[in-house]
Amino acid sequence: MAKRTDSETMSKHIRDTLRTDILDGRWEPGARLQLTQLSEHYDTSSTVIREALTRLVGDRLVTLRPNRGFFVPELSLAELGDIVEMRCANEQLAVTLGFERAPLEWESELIAAHHTLNRTPRRSAEDPDNHTPAWNHAHQEFHNKLVEACGVPMLSELTQTLSDLIQLYGRWAGPATRDVKRDIEQEHADILAAALDRDARLTGALLRKHYEITLNAVRNGGEAGLACADHAVLAS
Repeated sequence: MAKRTDSETMSKHIRDTLRTDILDGRWEPGARLQLTQLSEHYDTSSTVIREALTRLVGDRLVTLRPNRGFFVPELSLAELGDIVEMRCANEQLAVTLGFERAPLEWESELIAAHHTLNRTPRRSAEDPDNHTPAWNHAHQEFHNKLVEACGVPMLSELTQTLSDLIQLYGRWAGPATRDVKRDIEQEHADILAAALDRDARLTGALLRKHYEITLNAVRNGGEAGLACADHAVLAS
């Protein structure tokens, strides 16, 4: 039993590390993920790597091509629009259910998640075009906390998947979104206030506006916005 537990812990660790590295842009969209190289890099067996990649296929952060292997997903502006629309609809349902069900302690946890997000540096001098990994994590934690009170695991998991995909796009569209005139801190403060008032309609509307600002920035950047991803396939 102990060996199995150790194996499961290692597998989850490798899967989480791979997920983070993909979202942080270690490999370009469309890049092949080779088992031998990955097993050497993460100092583990190819079996563990294969299992982790297979799980990430289910999360849509990895693409499996028959007889060719595993790849980082390619990017499509048309698909991004669909992903954002799905996220807006999904989170509207989640907050509607959650605000009816959430206990008082959830409000304290949401405030704490917002505080962490607000105090985490969004950009760094070393990489001014992209959000820092710490900020991306805090951002996802805040948005995850908003929807988790719905009490529907499948709904929360879908939200996480859509959030990951949008973060992946955001990583490669960083230069296109950097100079967008917006007050993202105020956007989050407004979302927090509406959520604490348990106003599902307003929260959903603010979330939609929040996501569509980024979507429109990427669209307005066009192919140039994702040009740093040399292997991306763009369908505008």
